[in-house]
Amino acid sequence: MEKLVEKEFVVLDAHSAAAVGSGGLNVFGTPSMIAFMENVALSASEPECESGDTTVGIELNVRHLAPTAIGRKVRVQAELVERHKKILTFKLRAFDDNKLIGEADHKRAIVNINKFMQNV
Repeated sequence: MEKLVEKEFVVLDAHSAAAVGSGGLNVFGTPSMIAFMENVALSASEPECESGDTTVGIELNVRHLAPTAIGRKVRVQAELVERHKKILTFKLRAFDDNKLIGEADHKRAIVNINKFMQNV
């Protein structure tokens, strides 16, 4: 079942801990790393969806392991490791060059867009 999707991002000032309000330093913030990770998991989930479906994040256990400077490139991998009915489980990893800076276990649920939006 292992399916790997990878994307690369550039860390901008807007992604800093200071800019997103999660800390006072001008370094890559954890909320921004999480957003990058969920973006890649969303892309990785698309082949599992039928027409009219999407996925929503339902669980995330994240570890931010090392700092990254503004202006650096970050590579994020999402590996689909399990599908149980409409629940997709991913292993996520973020790298600055070849150094692991973050990892997460993430679950996404497949939902019908119209039905989901009726509940909002």
